[in-house]
Amino acid sequence: MSGKAQITLPEEELDWIQLRQDLGPVIEVETTKEKLKRKIKENPLVPIGCLATTAALTMGLYNFRTGNRKMSQIMMRTRIAAQGFTVAALIVGVVMTYGEKKSN
Repeated sequence: MSGKAQITLPEEELDWIQLRQDLGPVIEVETTKEKLKRKIKENPLVPIGCLATTAALTMGLYNFRTGNRKMSQIMMRTRIAAQGFTVAALIVGVVMTYGEKKSN
């Protein structure tokens, strides 16, 4: 004898197994790359705003380093505008997504 005893469980405790079989396979889990692609397709203005912010910041810091104060100030102000655009794009994307989910 193996020393293991069989335990019989009441059938109602196994209902979740039957439910899982009835529902079919579990939905697929999306990878990080797939999620990023989906998010960019849903709201393409956010990555554009992020790239614009990064570019303005980089140019502003470069001009600050080289001593071009006027251009550095212009780029820092441009960065603020790009950040505002990015935040506005995020808000519009959230409102649109909420509206789509609410109508479904």
